[in-house]
Amino acid sequence: MAGKTARFLVLDGYPKDHRGPLAANGGTLAGDLYARMLNECAPGCAVDIIFAADAECTLPSGTGLDEYHGICWTGSSLTIHDEADKRVTRQIEFAKAAYEAQVPMFGSCWAAQMAVTAAGGKCAKNPKGREFGLARKISLNDEGRAHPMFEGKKAVFDGFTSHEDEVAELPEGAVLLAGNDFSRVQAVDVTHKGGSFWAVQYHPEYDFNEVASLCRWRREALTKQGNFASLADADQFIGKMQALHETPDERHLRWQLGVDDDVLDTRIKQQEVRNWLAVKIYSRLDD
Repeated sequence: MAGKTARFLVLDGYPKDHRGPLAANGGTLAGDLYARMLNECAPGCAVDIIFAADAECTLPSGTGLDEYHGICWTGSSLTIHDEADKRVTRQIEFAKAAYEAQVPMFGSCWAAQMAVTAAGGKCAKNPKGREFGLARKISLNDEGRAHPMFEGKKAVFDGFTSHEDEVAELPEGAVLLAGNDFSRVQAVDVTHKGGSFWAVQYHPEYDFNEVASLCRWRREALTKQGNFASLADADQFIGKMQALHETPDERHLRWQLGVDDDVLDTRIKQQEVRNWLAVKIYSRLDD
């Protein structure tokens, strides 16, 4: 890396009134999760976290963006297509500015929706409801199999997920890379105004503790939405997720939850992030 330290800006997309309940239920704040992942994938990097939904948060612009080698977007509990919500629109405006500044971007879930929306595409509520826990059989298309984001990744894999909105219309400059039966867009590469945004609808930064914590926080809503037959059913799911996080080698839990190394092996789970770093960040540091 030519002796330089990679510096990243992480935008935590959760509003203040949702960060508290997430933490209270055992979850890690989204920005901290991303910082941890970046430090695992790029040891020694510098990470600044900002809470982009907060009105008092000053979003960098112009030369301030030049201080960063990359920008990463976390998930969010907001609704990307709510045009009346200033917590949303201020983030969209920032994404537009980041495209123009041509600082490479990467992110999860909310990020895929942000990448598309800021470039002129559209998102909407998924008529199938909420995809929660695990996104099954994410499949790379021809473009995805040839794309550097998925170098070393299987053509079909599972990923952690939690979303009820999805990309509905891709903008000019977007390349669809992967999808599954629940959401047509599970990974996308958007080039806009000279800027680049690689984004996935799933969460490479999650683990089973984070999914259990999200479920603990939203168990009533998830049950009403049909993800669980009852609160007791939700609690059983939470228990198994938490147990597998604590004892990942338990074969009976792997079998009952239908999971494998796609989500249990950190290197496999975060391959997309390391590929982004190699292609978009390290190459710039070496220039």
